[in-house]
Amino acid sequence: MFCAAGGAGAGRPDGNGAAPDREVITRTYATAASSAAPQIPLVLHGIDGRYATALYSAAARTQTLDAVESDLKRVRTALASDAAARAVLETPVADRAAKRAAVAAALGGRPAGADVTKNFFDLLAENGRLGLTVKVAEAFETLMTAHRKEVAVVVTSAKELDSKSLNRLRDSIAKSPLVGASSKLLLTNKVDAAILGGLIIEVGDKTVDLSVSSKVAKLDALLKETI
Repeated sequence: MFCAAGGAGAGRPDGNGAAPDREVITRTYATAASSAAPQIPLVLHGIDGRYATALYSAAARTQTLDAVESDLKRVRTALASDAAARAVLETPVADRAAKRAAVAAALGGRPAGADVTKNFFDLLAENGRLGLTVKVAEAFETLMTAHRKEVAVVVTSAKELDSKSLNRLRDSIAKSPLVGASSKLLLTNKVDAAILGGLIIEVGDKTVDLSVSSKVAKLDALLKETI
């Protein structure tokens, strides 16, 4: 079972009693899976990060990472297209029964992750944290991306780049210090005529600005300093 422990703190978001300021989530499952602690691919912070990490750990132990990821994607997709259901989840005054019903409808039946997914949402409900559903799902996806060693790369150009140019860029970035040697690059090309020319390359949280607009701005600043 999941359990949350911590010091006494402020009231829960749904107003159903007190919740710990720092929730430590340690869920165990009645399963034959290995009890060895799984390696967490990325350290996440915040309450949503801690819940996502606990879910990742539980899914890794039961070898249901892909299934749980599929469940959470289905929930995110359903809530993205149903503003009313998301409002119920994220409104503090909505009761837990309504929140549970919203999640059940978003899952659309028996979850692929079976007990892992079901028990996790039960934990969120018990702790008055179903309002974090979307944020936890996003944090879990971040963990899965790191687990697969995927790195998001956004290349912004003034005009759309052809496949040959993108492949050359992918090869160059893969060999650069910006990414790990075994990383899988997920490259997308964003078009923004405002950069005038050149490229802006975003790799994870790193940015390399090689745009003409950036060079013009630097030149303009230099000229102003010399006048």
